[in-house]
Amino acid sequence: MVTETIKPLHDIKAVISGGASGLGLATAQHIVAAGGQAALLDVDVDRGRAAQHALGEGVRFIETDVTRETAVDAAVGEAVEALGSINLAVNCAGVAPAARVLGKEGVMKTEEFSRVVTINLVGTFCLVRAAADVMQHNAPWGPDGERGLIVNTASIAAFDGQVGQAHYAASKAGIVGMTLPLARELARFGIRVMTIAPGLFRTPLFDDLPQKAVAALEAATPFPPRLGRADEFARLVCHLYQNPMFNGETVRLDGALRMG
Repeated sequence: MVTETIKPLHDIKAVISGGASGLGLATAQHIVAAGGQAALLDVDVDRGRAAQHALGEGVRFIETDVTRETAVDAAVGEAVEALGSINLAVNCAGVAPAARVLGKEGVMKTEEFSRVVTINLVGTFCLVRAAADVMQHNAPWGPDGERGLIVNTASIAAFDGQVGQAHYAASKAGIVGMTLPLARELARFGIRVMTIAPGLFRTPLFDDLPQKAVAALEAATPFPPRLGRADEFARLVCHLYQNPMFNGETVRLDGALRMG
């Protein structure tokens, strides 16, 4: 019988895009509560600084536009300098607009489709490449020789996209599609790649919805019949970090919700 040593969460040194709010912030909170450290990459300076202040010495906020390769490279470099290394990267930055291709105000502009894909998909890849470049130089950990984990955030819209989500669903499907190729390529460096596809989660994106609409969305989820909590996403990220057999796959975190 082989006894595996579980990686302690207090050893986490994470870089998290979209880390100033929502799923990214919850992930940082969970990591810091366990004794780990995190660098938060976000364009929202006010929220980012507030998060750094609230979470304390284990956190560094770095203003970053994930669509700019040079900015992401510089941010990752600053994160390494602040934390000493990076062994976990979590992509949470993104936008979730709703717009029909043939809408009341005319045909969707191609530049709007491109904007969403650039932020959600290209922005994700920007951090993947920068984080992997750093992780390949980490000292191998444990009997498997692991050097790091990259967790990307897709959506169930990648599989069950709704009317008005052509651009959003396409961007999230792209994240799902690159997960296995990335995992296969980075395997020789001991770097794992996973994607989480959340269902309906309570994030700032829901703040402007009327309660009646939120209640209807909650009722659509088989069990539990509610919106997901950001800490449930965070706990999954940490489980993926500790379980080395999770690699090259997309995990739906959706309470069995399948959008009609």
